[in-house]
Amino acid sequence: MLRQLQEWGSHAVDIYDFLLAGADPRIQKYPLMQNPIAMSAILLGYLFFVMYLGPRMMANRKPFQLKEAMIVYNFSLVALSILIVYEFLMSGWTSTYTWRCDPVDTSDSPEALRMVRVAWLFWFSKIIELMDTLFFVLRKKDGQVTFLHIFHHSFMPWTWWWGIVYAPGGMGSFHAMVNSSVHIIMYFYYGLAAAGPRFQKFLWWKKYMTAIQLTQFVLVSLHATQYYFMDSCDYQFPMILHLIWMYGTFFFVLFSNFWIQAYVKGKRLPKQDVKQSMNGTAVHANGKQENGINGSNRQENGSSHKMKKA
Repeated sequence: MLRQLQEWGSHAVDIYDFLLAGADPRIQKYPLMQNPIAMSAILLGYLFFVMYLGPRMMANRKPFQLKEAMIVYNFSLVALSILIVYEFLMSGWTSTYTWRCDPVDTSDSPEALRMVRVAWLFWFSKIIELMDTLFFVLRKKDGQVTFLHIFHHSFMPWTWWWGIVYAPGGMGSFHAMVNSSVHIIMYFYYGLAAAGPRFQKFLWWKKYMTAIQLTQFVLVSLHATQYYFMDSCDYQFPMILHLIWMYGTFFFVLFSNFWIQAYVKGKRLPKQDVKQSMNGTAVHANGKQENGINGSNRQENGSSHKMKKA
């Protein structure tokens, strides 16, 4: 039995060494990129806090009022997302990339190294965004800590870590650029919503946010789908494209279900709004009306006008 365990352990070490042997040496100089241990520990700590420790710590406490912190947090992520999109564009997407079959530039050219840097920055932004859930827990918004939210916030940084270890750039980086573009809009919305009732009149476009997220997944999946219809493509890591396609399709299904539950069936509407929507209108907290139930009132990251993130 002991010998068998030793053999299993030896095989596990061999597999671990094999996986890291293919790592791009250019990315390993960045923080948390030498091996997956630190990254995995952060994500496990995140899961432990949001699913166990945090709720128990807050059980007998009043929710924290974190308005100022959330305003700074959201608008800081707007600025960071703008920087990330700009860097992706300048690192190839507006210069040498064809938007079809674009291999990873493995050279040490300034543009290639710039792509490596922004790929890491995008991954690190996913670590920062774990704060979304921490705000929920500390403010006792337990209804927002859903399976979809937790799965997305933990799965995305873990898989993207492996993605940039092997392929920092190329056509596999398209979904990162699109995701950051969407986050510019989303965190700007969240920042305004967290600022209080004075800014509610500027949030009339909230009902389009989930549609923007769904569009993101469609674009990502379509871009990856090109690969399957090309006669030849020298992108070095087709497995990453397979995973991106599955990611886009899977989250499209999850967010479509959220859209149906929240908007079509109105399950997330307050009772009085559901009653109003039965008559064809939904009354918002700011007194405005919209036809049907598309004006549903949901909470996300500090506002009663929020929706799921992606």
